[in-house]
Amino acid sequence: MKFDRNRPFNNLPSLPPGADVESKPVLRQAVAASRALAELKGMAETSPNQALLVNALMLQEAKAGSEIDGVFATNGALFMTLGANAGRVAPATEEVLRYRAALWEGYSTLGKHPVLSIDLFIAIVRTIMNNKTGIRTTPGAIIKNGSGEKAVYTPPEGGKIIRDKLKNLEEFIHAEDGLDPLIKTALIQYQFEAIHPFPDGNGRAGRIITILFLIHSGLLNVPALCLSKAIVKRKDDYYRLLRRVAGKNRWKPWILFMLAAVEETAAFARERFLLVRDLMQETEERARRELPSRVYSKELIELLFRRPYCKIAFLVDAGIASRNIASDYLNELARINIVRKEKIGRETVYLNDRLYELLSK
Repeated sequence: MKFDRNRPFNNLPSLPPGADVESKPVLRQAVAASRALAELKGMAETSPNQALLVNALMLQEAKAGSEIDGVFATNGALFMTLGANAGRVAPATEEVLRYRAALWEGYSTLGKHPVLSIDLFIAIVRTIMNNKTGIRTTPGAIIKNGSGEKAVYTPPEGGKIIRDKLKNLEEFIHAEDGLDPLIKTALIQYQFEAIHPFPDGNGRAGRIITILFLIHSGLLNVPALCLSKAIVKRKDDYYRLLRRVAGKNRWKPWILFMLAAVEETAAFARERFLLVRDLMQETEERARRELPSRVYSKELIELLFRRPYCKIAFLVDAGIASRNIASDYLNELARINIVRKEKIGRETVYLNDRLYELLSK
């Protein structure tokens, strides 16, 4: 049956595709993306502040990934919510933080049970949407253009059909088929988007599954890839190329797009690791020179780099100082402008401005 954007794509072909997906240009781009991932992986493994960067990059992935689906939150609101009792959280901020939570839960689950399964897909989308959603069973799902005037794609419908296609996707993910894992990444991303298995949250869930597959394949060790950052910049191309696969079986442009996105965001993440490492060393040297010896400690500086917003309770919980002494320490840091003191509601927080600026770029 010929593809018709107005009819459910129930004959969506199974994976792997019948087309040649390993042409010379694709393989060349796969090598470049693989090299960038290897450099990022090596940097992440040796970085003394890995947790900070992973958390920050996960947050940026959540922010960009949510923007693709029309959910917008500011960096300030996100970091503040994580670092202070910010009171009522805006719905968009809460939604982005749920994306981050879903990515973290998926990564944690994969560490215990290394299987990317339908059950894991469901768990991811339930965390994103904060409900008990399941496989889509109600007919009528239509993806429309930006103005909402006409259909650009109608995904498969029917609970059994969708489950069968997800089962094929799960089997493809774990198949020992000799395909380059980065090329498989692009195929998996497309297929999940094309199946569109849930009533909502499909794009975000699909991008999380893509990152988890890179970890499952050994190309990454932690979810430090802000893949959505590259996609959100070329959102129109992203959707146009997805539709060309469905309508014209044009795999090559789509795969090249995804491989370039992986290469670009891997280089971005590696650069962030280097910049934060250098900033932390610079801050440590300055604090050693300018702070009283009773205040300075390596543990204190490391704490300032776990998140941009710090507060007295963090020092107390880390066993660095009692509450009164912790306040003195943070005020000394503010005195020499390593942090900036700020009042948020009833709470006083200390913002590491340079770290915040670096992580927000």
